[in-house]
Amino acid sequence: MDWDKLRIFHAVAEAGSFTHAGEALNLSQSAVSRQISALEESLNISLFHRHARGLILTEQGELLYRTAHEIFAKLAMTEAQLTESKDRPKGQLKVTATVALGSTWLTPRMSEFIELYPDVSVDLVLQDRELDLSMREADVAIRMAPPRQPELIQRHLLTVHMHIFAAPSYIKKHGMPQTAEDLDDHKIIVYGEETRPPSPTSIGCSGWGRRRTGLDARY
Repeated sequence: MDWDKLRIFHAVAEAGSFTHAGEALNLSQSAVSRQISALEESLNISLFHRHARGLILTEQGELLYRTAHEIFAKLAMTEAQLTESKDRPKGQLKVTATVALGSTWLTPRMSEFIELYPDVSVDLVLQDRELDLSMREADVAIRMAPPRQPELIQRHLLTVHMHIFAAPSYIKKHGMPQTAEDLDDHKIIVYGEETRPPSPTSIGCSGWGRRRTGLDARY
């Protein structure tokens, strides 16, 4: 059954005339009449009794109208729920971060987020490996390196200053690096298997994630 014709039929049944339905739909009276006739022809039934005082639904028309009315009522309710979910986020949100960042920086800040969005249930996944957001392993990732997965929405969260430390005995044996290039000649211990040696410049911490209906992208 053609959806546009069903929409026009519902409007005609509500208005009781082609003219009033056309005004509501911003269509001409003749265009509305043609659509109803085409619908009746496709169903091989009469949906309206035509009278000088207006249109009256036939028995088959009453049946179709009740069904169409239920459909449009549910659509209107769904539209209202979608609008509400956009204004008031709700649902499950899975956030991933490294163990160090998640336990020291992110976790203490979760209470403020939960107070702002009480209908959002947050699940923290603290792992040093990069989860695949495209495979729905998480909705949002907070990392200190650019994502390797394409088409992710990125937001800068904070700037972290990285420092390099050495024991006096190491400096005495290997010398003090004077430039960033000098670090190539030194042995650096880093945290995690995939962690890259830090640069002497500040590193930006970013959050990225898939678009999720009903959830604000401000993290």
